[in-house]
Amino acid sequence: MTLRIDHQSEAFPSVYSIQSGTLTTTWDELLWAAITIGRPSTYHVFRHGPASAHEAIFRLALLRMALQEGWHGRLYRTDAFASLDPTEKGMVSYFLGMMLCKVFAGQLLRTPWLLHLDVFRNDLNPLVLGRSRPDLIGQDYSGNWLAFESKGRSSAPTYMDKMKAKLQALRLICVDNNSCSLHVGSFSFFRNEVLEFYWRDPEPESQDPIELPEPDTEWRYYFEPALSLVRAEGGSTLAVEREMADVEVDIHPKIRHLLERGDWLDAKRTADLLREVFSAEGYRPDGIRVTAGETWSRKFEYRER
Repeated sequence: MTLRIDHQSEAFPSVYSIQSGTLTTTWDELLWAAITIGRPSTYHVFRHGPASAHEAIFRLALLRMALQEGWHGRLYRTDAFASLDPTEKGMVSYFLGMMLCKVFAGQLLRTPWLLHLDVFRNDLNPLVLGRSRPDLIGQDYSGNWLAFESKGRSSAPTYMDKMKAKLQALRLICVDNNSCSLHVGSFSFFRNEVLEFYWRDPEPESQDPIELPEPDTEWRYYFEPALSLVRAEGGSTLAVEREMADVEVDIHPKIRHLLERGDWLDAKRTADLLREVFSAEGYRPDGIRVTAGETWSRKFEYRER
C-alpha cells in the first residue's frame, strides 16, 4: 500500500525543482532505508552471532515499534513510542530522522548512497568532528557529494532548531577535495501524531570546516546489515528473528559476490553502473531489495512493559 508523508521544502536551488508537498513511499522503501543507513552499530546488547545482523534486526524493531499505518496511508506514532522515556524517545526520533532523510534524498535528490560521519573516525580527529557537525554525507547519481544534518523531533521544529541544523550541515565543505553541492538541514517530526518532514538547503558558508577522504572500506557499514540478513540460514536464531520481523531481504548476485569477498568499494561502483538494470529487476539502486510482509500494514499491538 502507498504511504504518504507531507513535507516542507525550502531554499533548494531551482535546478532541483523541489517544492513542498506530499511524498509517496512504501514500507518496502522505508525498511530498505532503515537497513542501509551507513553507520556504526547502535545495537549495544550483543548476543552470539555477527553484530551487523543484530543491528539490522534492531533497526527493523525500532521502525515497527515507532510507526504504524493509519488513514489514507499516513504514518502515525504508536502508543509504544509515545510511552518511552525522554532518552529512549530521543534515540528513536534520531533514527527516524536519518531514515526519512535517506528516503527523501533518494527520491528527490537522486542520492541513495548515505554514510554517517562516524564511519570516518579513524581518518579524522574526533575533536574535529565534535558535536556540531552534519550527520550524513551522500553521493548522487552524478557523483556529487551532499551534506545532511538529520534530526528527529516529537513536534514541529522551531526557528532555532532549523538554524542549528543549518549551521551543522554547513561545516562539511568537501569530500576527496570535491566541494559539497548541497548542505541540507532536515527534521522528521509529528504533527497531531502524524509523521511529517522538513528540510532546507542553507547557504554554503562555514567556519571550522570538515574535509573528508573519499569513502572506501567505509561502505561496509552500508552493506553489512543487509548482507548479514541474507546470510541467515533457515532454523538459525537470526533466521527466526528475520521471519518474525516479516521482512525479506535480497541482494542482486552481481553485488552479493563482491560483498561476500569484502569488496565494499567495488560493490558500490558496480551498483552505480548497473542501477538501471537493478531497477528493471525490482531492486533498489544499490542492488538490495527489501520486501515488507503484510503485517507491516496492521496496527501495532503494544503491551505495557
